[in-house]
Amino acid sequence: MFVSERIDKIGVSPTMKVAAKAKEMQSEGLPVIDLSVGEPDFPTPQNIKDAAKRAIDENQTYYTINAGTVQLRKAIAAKLKNENNLEYSHENIIVSCGVKHSLYNAIQTTVNKDDEVILPAPYWVSYPEMISVADGKTVIIDTTQENGFKVTPEQLKKAITPKTKAFILCNPSNPTGSTYTRKELEAIAEIALENNFYVISDEIYEKLVYDDFEFISFPTLHPDLMKKTILVNGISKAYSMTGWRIGYTAAPESVIKGMNKLQSHSTSNASSISQAAAIEALTGPQDQVEYMRKEFEKRRNYFQKELSKIFMQSS
Repeated sequence: MFVSERIDKIGVSPTMKVAAKAKEMQSEGLPVIDLSVGEPDFPTPQNIKDAAKRAIDENQTYYTINAGTVQLRKAIAAKLKNENNLEYSHENIIVSCGVKHSLYNAIQTTVNKDDEVILPAPYWVSYPEMISVADGKTVIIDTTQENGFKVTPEQLKKAITPKTKAFILCNPSNPTGSTYTRKELEAIAEIALENNFYVISDEIYEKLVYDDFEFISFPTLHPDLMKKTILVNGISKAYSMTGWRIGYTAAPESVIKGMNKLQSHSTSNASSISQAAAIEALTGPQDQVEYMRKEFEKRRNYFQKELSKIFMQSS
């Protein structure tokens, strides 16, 4: 009765509920391994922690510009240019309190009542709830194991209607781990340009790819794609900085301005200390990123090998 309809129709994140239960069980001394949240178990690299300590000692403890410090946004623009061959001005970038916050602001800024957002399944649990809060409609495409849990051009074309506003591309995918090849992404890009809808490209797992796979950032595929892509990324996975809460969005000017307005009335700027640490993460040594990636690959290979033994014994 006293809760708004838009809040009443969504639920608490299942991931957060499972994570909370796991922490509760661990506090009771139970031998629980928590695989609920996408969180590296390595500590944040020391150079990044040192940068945060320096920021505190230098009294960088005040509000920053709502969109994030110019220095951090320029570091993000440099990262996008050097690593992804994307030319973004820092004015086309906004820093938010984690990638989840970036995605929420992007959807709130672009989706109107009854707009349709196409979402491949399996999907990260918060996408449809964010769309629901924006009064949009989620159009789910069920992917298959045969296609590597990736949406096909035929499926995407079939899901498009006059109300289609956006397509969410999570690549590499959470939760399936699927990764799209250049050819597969080019097919999606062609459809997006032909039908004039946004592609919300969630690229937070870009550095956690294995077997010499080449990650391709979506808007690099065509010069016109930067006008229709809302690129979301952050520092949490690659740099083991989940608790620092820094995400960012690179997008057309109108979208960034809209997100900036919305953020100015909700959280304002992300933590000033976390922003200083993020600058060091992006501009400092990158050896720890590759070290963690290799360790994750070893674990994946071991896990896959042992699971295969179980399946072979049971068959």
